[in-house]
Amino acid sequence: MLKNVETNPNFMFLNSPIHESLNNLLSKFSQTNNLKSIKTVHAHLLRTGLIFISYTLQTNLAYTYTKCSQETTIQTLTTLFNCSIITHPVPFNSILSSSVKNGYPFVALKTLNFMHVNNVPIDSYALCSSLTASCLINVVFGKQIHTLVVKSGWGCSVYLGSALVDFYSKSMVVDDARKVFDEIPVKNTVCANALLSAYTDAKMWIDGLELFQSMPGLNLWYDNWTFSLALNVCAGMYAIGFGSQIHAKVIRTVCDPGTDLFLLSSLIDLYGKCGLVVKAKRVFDMARFADVVLWTSMLGVYGRNGCHEEVIRLFKQMLVKKVKPDGVAFVAVISACGHTGQVDLGTEYFESMGRDFGLSPSPEHYGCLVDLFCRAGEVEKAWNVVKNMPDEASVSVTVWGALLSACCDHGHVDLGKFAARRALELDPMNTGVYVLLSNMFAKYGLWDDIEELRGLMRDKGIKKGIGSSWIEVAR
Repeated sequence: MLKNVETNPNFMFLNSPIHESLNNLLSKFSQTNNLKSIKTVHAHLLRTGLIFISYTLQTNLAYTYTKCSQETTIQTLTTLFNCSIITHPVPFNSILSSSVKNGYPFVALKTLNFMHVNNVPIDSYALCSSLTASCLINVVFGKQIHTLVVKSGWGCSVYLGSALVDFYSKSMVVDDARKVFDEIPVKNTVCANALLSAYTDAKMWIDGLELFQSMPGLNLWYDNWTFSLALNVCAGMYAIGFGSQIHAKVIRTVCDPGTDLFLLSSLIDLYGKCGLVVKAKRVFDMARFADVVLWTSMLGVYGRNGCHEEVIRLFKQMLVKKVKPDGVAFVAVISACGHTGQVDLGTEYFESMGRDFGLSPSPEHYGCLVDLFCRAGEVEKAWNVVKNMPDEASVSVTVWGALLSACCDHGHVDLGKFAARRALELDPMNTGVYVLLSNMFAKYGLWDDIEELRGLMRDKGIKKGIGSSWIEVAR
């Protein structure tokens, strides 16, 4: 049957079982990444000329290639298209989206360039995918695509406008994101959320709050993602008044907030940062499902507010409910064990990470373990942990500082000097390390060392910062 099609190709082929079989075959190869078989089918399509008849086959072949390596995908552009007269945009759009999804942004931009040079129609789908690829490379490429958007007459599209706002937001060019947002003739909630996300990432809290408050005047509805972003803005400002108002609006307008993971996490974070632990727990109890993100958020709230016994209690509940903890949860519970003096329990949790949950301890976990031993006065065990870390270069200033503080408390002067030296190698201008070192020298009567240390601080122009606090004042 294949031979008949080879000798008598016609458009009846598009409705034939062979056409469907070839498409199914390519779909199966895309799941198995069988490159040799893909190339065999590709050669057959080129030899018979079937590839020039069906853009469905072109699309499937392009998508199948993009599931393989980046080099293979680039070869697709040269072998599949350069030798053909294909002008339909769908196969190219397939390459664009799949390349971005599989982490090949340069392939996506190369595809867009090929389309532009060879007069293949460029639609909003191709431009949106290319903007996403530019986020992964360089803002310059995105600005060039922005120019193409304007020249192509797509400047009034709210979809491309949202993509441009999102591109500039992720590239941290917030002013340009705002300009694009203002130029969109008919805005929607998506583009407003993209700009609000940019303000949140850039910690431009006031601008974010003003945008949120202006949305009703722009005839834009709030959705769950809008509420989550606005709550993050309030958490960044510690503006519990505004945050409570948003929470009230959520209760009035959101059908079932207990099923929205991001919304609940934002509320927990807001109340936790403002010290309202009881309200954070009430939000946590609203959840309709046991999700590790929510449990970790609540653990963090307890930890930040000094409720270390509650951290340990909640972590045990987490294990009982068979919610698999992540690395962040272990950081919270090991740290809590250090603050409550439960050395054996903290050590057990550290060891259970790899043994029971298949998690590899990060430098943060080792740092918590060092702090656990230091708080208990077991300086030798803390030093052994530091020495046996997989990568000593990953030991942070905080870990060296904790070791220095413990050495000061328990009289390990030589080890304390070593810890201070390593900390200052990482952060030469860290005043906290100088203060700890000075306190240790003073405690053990090393006055000559203190004078030398003060001279070093004067030479480097280091001064101890003045303490301050920040509160919200009612107007």
